[in-house]
Amino acid sequence: MRLIFAITISLLLLLGIGTAHAADPMLLAATGGFLLGNAHRCGVAGERVERAGRVLHAFIVAAARDSSEATAADARFAESFLASSSSDQDREAFPSCAVVVQQFDRLERHHEEAGIDPGTRVAHPAF
Repeated sequence: MRLIFAITISLLLLLGIGTAHAADPMLLAATGGFLLGNAHRCGVAGERVERAGRVLHAFIVAAARDSSEATAADARFAESFLASSSSDQDREAFPSCAVVVQQFDRLERHHEEAGIDPGTRVAHPAF
């Protein structure tokens, strides 16, 4: 009985280890739209927000399985951006601008360190 239990647990652990999950374009769109919308609300320069938006759009397109999934994710991005970018909403319902700007700067630094340019075309891998 112990042997069967030990084998079962071992198999479950081995099957779960190293499992790669593809990027979810809807999750990228929702979180990206939320961050960029809040960055806009907090006064981050428009050209910085637009540049980050182009990079995120490229990631969404790359993660999408087809054009309809990319279109749906783009719509989700726009919805999240608009919902979080309005400055006349309840300030308590959104993260503080200090946190937003810090996370936005972190995103930009990551893109710069990775050499990701907004003009860089992200394509689907050939595999």
